[in-house]
Amino acid sequence: MTPTPMTTTPDARLAIRARATPEASAPGPTATAGPRDATAGGAGGRPAAHRIPPARTGADPAVRIPAQGGPAVATAGPAGATDAASADGDASGAPAPHDPCAHGFLPERPPVRSMIGTWTRLDAMAREAAVAPDRAGALAVVERAHRADELTALRQRVSRLSPRNAEAAAMRVAVIAVSCGWSALDPQAPAAREVANEAFLELWAAIAHRIDHDQFVALPTLALHNWAPERKPRRHIPIDQLARTEQLVPIVRWAPEGQPLSRLDRLMLAATRLEAHGIWLFRLADTLAGRAPDDSSTPTALRRLVRIQHALRAQLHSEAAELAAAPATDQQRAVLGALAEQGALEPPVLQAADAVLGIGGRRLGEGRRQHLRRHLPAQHRAWLSAMDRHCAPVRTLAHRGGPDAAVYREAQESLIALRRTYTALVHTAAAPTPGPFPEAA
Repeated sequence: MTPTPMTTTPDARLAIRARATPEASAPGPTATAGPRDATAGGAGGRPAAHRIPPARTGADPAVRIPAQGGPAVATAGPAGATDAASADGDASGAPAPHDPCAHGFLPERPPVRSMIGTWTRLDAMAREAAVAPDRAGALAVVERAHRADELTALRQRVSRLSPRNAEAAAMRVAVIAVSCGWSALDPQAPAAREVANEAFLELWAAIAHRIDHDQFVALPTLALHNWAPERKPRRHIPIDQLARTEQLVPIVRWAPEGQPLSRLDRLMLAATRLEAHGIWLFRLADTLAGRAPDDSSTPTALRRLVRIQHALRAQLHSEAAELAAAPATDQQRAVLGALAEQGALEPPVLQAADAVLGIGGRRLGEGRRQHLRRHLPAQHRAWLSAMDRHCAPVRTLAHRGGPDAAVYREAQESLIALRRTYTALVHTAAAPTPGPFPEAA
């Protein structure tokens, strides 16, 4: 079960296009697909000061956006066609301006399936570490690469990586780090050198600096950059639609080639599909930003938020049976356990809902809330912080009475149920034997 897209009126479509300049616009196909009240009130729905601007990170050379705001025109081939771009020399490319209302926190384009040149060695190291029978096996992979001076060679080429290939390299470094039991380390801290391989730490720190994200080792990072469509799409389609409608496969498998996908593989793919199905939640979050509690559109948006969260919960339930039946190893359970201890498991889409409804801030404390977000890129954390501020008026409904307050509390309860369902899925992935899964509401 997926959230049912609702058509938008011409006025709503114009309002969506008016959100950003042509330079900051997201690809057109996704802009008109959101729920109607994602632009409630039309172009004058709320003051411009309350709109959440997309993070500016450059222009995507693969998409040309017409000056008149028409549909985006792909100037590159289908998803995955640019994987052959040089992983070493393409330092000029930059990701498109990031607007979570366009496709959530998914990457702007499909992740790089295979790196080339010298970076093929990092690809191979990640795959070897992922299928290592235990932590000692993964450590041996890193030590062999160190003795062959491969880590130093990669470190010297980090500055040549394009942003997209830097993200691909970061995902592979994350796989190696969690396989070796280093996911809690700060690669630049002196104490880390007493625990981890120094050459690997230097490569890790260099890539972290290249992508401006020093805490990228987490399940969301692994999941959102570790998938690819099983078949090559015939035409350019928006990234969230690609992840919703195509059969996905992991790029770095935690199960040997030729064997069924592991529970960890399936959990990461489930997190990716959850993000793709949660696109409507991001758009409704943007709608609620800056709304007054007594605004007539607020309860309507909250009701639709409830429906979307119920649909996301059903989506997770649809993943449960296959995940429970998949094989798992002690090493994979150790990986999940280590990430759980660090609060590095919660998908970004759930953090976006929490930024609107404010549950985590009260339950865990604001410091803990920021701790959960530290694994997200800087522009994603900035967007969530903006939502914290701009949705504060809506959260005052928690202290009121009446039907609008009841709708708000229902939205909170549906988010709590969604989080519990996701937690149950994680527990199933980490369990030594298949366990019971709560029934969908």
